[in-house]
Order: sequence, then C-alpha cells, then structure tokens
Amino acid sequence: MPGMTRPLTLLGIETSCDETAAAVIRLAPEGTVEILSEKVHTQLEEHAPYLGVVPEIAARAHAELADQTIAAAMKDASISYSDLDAIAATSGPGLIGGVLVGMMTGKAIAQAAGKPFLAVNHLEGHALSPRLTHDCPFPYLLLLVSGGHCQFLEVRGLGDYRRLGSTIDDAAGEAFDKTAKLLGLGFPGGPAVERIGAAGDPKAIDFPRPLLNRPGLDMSFAGLKTAVARAAEAEDLTASRMADICASFQAAIVDVLSEKARRALEAFNPVGGNGKRFVVAGGVASNKAIRAGLEKVAEENGAVLIAPPMRHCTDNAAMIALAGAERLAGGLEHPEGDLGAGARPRWPLDEAAAKSDPAYTTGRRGAKA
Repeated sequence: MPGMTRPLTLLGIETSCDETAAAVIRLAPEGTVEILSEKVHTQLEEHAPYLGVVPEIAARAHAELADQTIAAAMKDASISYSDLDAIAATSGPGLIGGVLVGMMTGKAIAQAAGKPFLAVNHLEGHALSPRLTHDCPFPYLLLLVSGGHCQFLEVRGLGDYRRLGSTIDDAAGEAFDKTAKLLGLGFPGGPAVERIGAAGDPKAIDFPRPLLNRPGLDMSFAGLKTAVARAAEAEDLTASRMADICASFQAAIVDVLSEKARRALEAFNPVGGNGKRFVVAGGVASNKAIRAGLEKVAEENGAVLIAPPMRHCTDNAAMIALAGAERLAGGLEHPEGDLGAGARPRWPLDEAAAKSDPAYTTGRRGAKA
C-alpha cells in the first residue's frame, strides 16, 4: 500500500450486535492480508426465546465474553500485545451497550500496551471485508445489505464513500427477521426463511415489489413485511403454505435488489480501465438466492461480483481489524489514536449525504444513511 514500508499487525474487536468477536490480522505493504486468528461467540441461545436481539441481554453477554474471546484470539495468533501495532474496535453504528463494551475493552488494552486505539465504523468494516480474501482494488460498487442497513454505495477509496441509494424504511435483513417472527420460525430469522423457502414455490404468491418501478436506487421493504402478514392470515399455515410464503417473499427481495443493482451497474463507470467490480457485503449477502440473482445481473452488465466468504458476511472482527490497519497505513488516523472517541449508535458512511439529504432518520440518534 502507498507509503507503507512494513507489515502491520492489528487486533480487531467487534461487539455491535449479538456476536462477540476478536481477530488478529497482518496487513502486508502490497495489500495482502494474513488472518492470524478469528474467534466469534454467538448469543443465539440467549436471544432465541425473544425471537430477536434484546439490547440489554446482548450488552451483558458482551461484558462476560469480551475478555476471554480476545485472549483466545491472541493465543491462537501466537503473539503478545507488544507485537501489535494497534487495537481497533467497532465504535458504531450498533447497539450502544455492546459498542461501549468493545470500545472500552479495546481502549484499556491499548493504554496498557502503549498502542494506538482506532475507532472503526462497523459499516466501513463491511465495505472493506472483500479485501480480506480477494484482490479488490478501488473503486467498486457496493451493495451493503444487512439486518440494519441496505444501501448502494460507490467506494471510491479508503474513507471515500458516496451513497447512491438506500432503503427508506426497513432494511432487507430486517424484513427477513420480521417475516420469520411473523411465521414463528425462530431466531435467527434470515437463515430460517431461506431454509424453509427452499421447499416452496417462489411464484405461489404475488408479493409486491416496493419502489421497483420508481426511478433511482432507493428501496422499501416495510410494505412487503405487511403483505407477508396478510398472506399468513389468509389461509391455514400448513408446511406447504409456509414454504410458499417464504419462497415468494425471498423472490420479491431478490427481484428488488437485482433490478436496483442493474441500474446501479449501468450508471457506474469507474476510472482507470480495471473493469467493473460489484461487491455485496453484510449478513444478507450470505443468502444463496440473493447471491445468484446478483451474480446474474453482474454478468449481464460486464461486472465481476465479489462477495466475502460466508464467515465474513456476518459480523466479524477480521473486517474491523482490516479497516483499522488500512486507515493506519493510509495515514487517516491520528498518530496517538482515537482514545477520546465516543460510541455512535448511528454512523453513516456518506456523512455529507446523510446530513444534506437523509434517507432514513431516527430521531436524536441521527440519520442511518
């Protein structure tokens, strides 16, 4: 990487939702990444009775698991804290209690070890996640699709993101989870809908495709969730009916994301002659039907679809460590680090667009995008 003369080794910490994660990565000057260790503790059992993530329970679990998860990652990497160049932790957006646990733990380690602390945007971690395992130079088109966010962005460079379109209400992942809750499929909802929908007919129910025919790249999924509720009430929920609802719901999501991706790719003209790269990242990127739909759109528009491995689509600490390492290498961080940084429940990647033309606002917490 420009200006980088030696490898950088970072510890990454991720606690923004319901997974306590720690990882150690080494970034080489040429940009290749070696993942020295990865540890993830999920909280599925704690949240399953509530069919969703309970913030207070998540925060307590992070507080109990953070130290041992980090210690296990450091042990697997076979290094000491003195061997690190910095410690990076998710500092937003996310559930504020969990974010605070990761930040304070990271700051404590940084101060004790005499290393810089880097406050990382969780969304930037997702945006850079394909660079953990793929040759993915800037610029590229990004579809960030997760439980809390669904947006198209042009990734021009490190720290340089332009919002092209966003959901104006629910994210796609949120719609999956709420559909699962409506149908009583348990938690986590997204994988359950995909699994049950595999046995259904995607054309059985003509669900709406919100904003499909409206110009631009903005999306909406709240109405689709309501349509699922009505379909579930219309007939007895036999196993066959349940499978058809899940398959038809998923097909509607695929159609919307595919059409918006097609428009985004048609308008995306990267400078440099390296071809079009289309990255899909975030937890929903692990859905096989969505990946297949986006793969087809990319091929039809002369683009290469790049998706991280499944373990790096969902929340993970390797992407947080990489974001910190790239910022450190690129001189985007203060030499003393971010010890004074605070936790942010909302932290848009394109802050200028979120301020001038917010796509999704949430009261005093500010715009999501």
